Amino acid sequence: MENFHVRQFSDGAEALAFLNGGSPEADQVELVITDLRMPDVDGLSLLRNFKVKHTDIPVILMTAYASVESAVEGLRKGAFDYVTKPFKLAEVTHIVERAIVFGRLHRQNKTLTKEVRRTWALNDVIGKSQPMKEIFDLVDRVAASTSNVLITGESGTGKEVIAKAIHQRSSRADKPFVAVNCTAIPDTLLESELFGHVRGSFTGATADKKGLFEEADGGTLFLDEIGDMELSLQAKILRALQERVIRPVGSTQSKSVDVRVIAATHKDLKKAIGNGSFREDLYYRLAVIPISMPPLRHRVEDIPLLASHFLNKYSILNGGRVTGFSSEAMQRLMALPWPGNVRELENLVERLVVLSKHPVIQPEDIPFGEERNFETFFGQNTSDMPSLDELEKRYISLVLEKTGSRKEKAAQILGINRRTLYRQGERVRLCRRRAHEPEL
Repeated sequence: MENFHVRQFSDGAEALAFLNGGSPEADQVELVITDLRMPDVDGLSLLRNFKVKHTDIPVILMTAYASVESAVEGLRKGAFDYVTKPFKLAEVTHIVERAIVFGRLHRQNKTLTKEVRRTWALNDVIGKSQPMKEIFDLVDRVAASTSNVLITGESGTGKEVIAKAIHQRSSRADKPFVAVNCTAIPDTLLESELFGHVRGSFTGATADKKGLFEEADGGTLFLDEIGDMELSLQAKILRALQERVIRPVGSTQSKSVDVRVIAATHKDLKKAIGNGSFREDLYYRLAVIPISMPPLRHRVEDIPLLASHFLNKYSILNGGRVTGFSSEAMQRLMALPWPGNVRELENLVERLVVLSKHPVIQPEDIPFGEERNFETFFGQNTSDMPSLDELEKRYISLVLEKTGSRKEKAAQILGINRRTLYRQGERVRLCRRRAHEPEL
């Protein structure tokens, strides 16, 4: 046919082998025309097998008058149209042109739908500050690559949200995003959780189990708080990254995996390398693309946007009673220190929405009084200002005091896990002992 490049095959099996072969030429196919009656693989079988992988490429069936019923069955199974023999060239040309236009529009619509989804993927990452503009730009550029990413930043700064945004804007968006917090799983079980295990490999292993690397195959694996991982397991993570293979616990067989790893930590890994608690070779494998998340105190201008976003989110979930913040309440939010960062802000806004007696949140609704106004709180002499470490200790002490030393509640307010709170609490108690103060 004029203006069409045509590839012919002698039977359905040969055609299917070409179409499903994944060659560059096969990827250019825009239309399939097939006879219904063929040896070995008939037209309906070809249609059924072809549509498993190629839902957006139209198929036209050719049939004799006697088998029109089969052609109609083909339409029900996804064929674009059919032509009956003997047919006129003009009729076939018209159907072919319609099918190609339909296929192109269908593929364009899929592309646009994906782009719309990607455009809104950063909706949960709110910010207009310069640090966040730089993060947004970096996410777009990083998403286009397949390199490993290391996201660093304090607890609650949104490291997992950024990891999800990178995944959603990448070519792996239709594949799994699997997240694991390395501190939430006991060290003795983390290897099995990541790499899987075979039956009988340890007490309680009653069946084979896939690990998270396998579950994330083709997609992205997010390793949160990797800085807390034991050295022995770090070596196995390094091997998985270098060789793209994993070995389940108790197995002698390795398995290939195609996984992009995004890791995150609140720790200073270079310092950890220096004291021998983190492998330098693993660090450089992970930090191909480093992203540093700014703490909320360094992006104060984003607090009104974030607070309004969270208020809308939780107001809808709670009947829509609360409609906003007074200007004084917003000023108080902007003056708080936020050691728990965005997670702490979200937690507070949710609590305010649930507990507020007014449609507009007032400053007196906001608990605690540790404003960022250091001139008022600590005096104008800079020598009176505590270090950030000291301020953090004071804040942890205050939260523990306000919650009656209930660790779970305190950890929730601080935006950290109980294990981290325990370590921080030990620091606070140690400082108090040295100062001969009573313990909390």
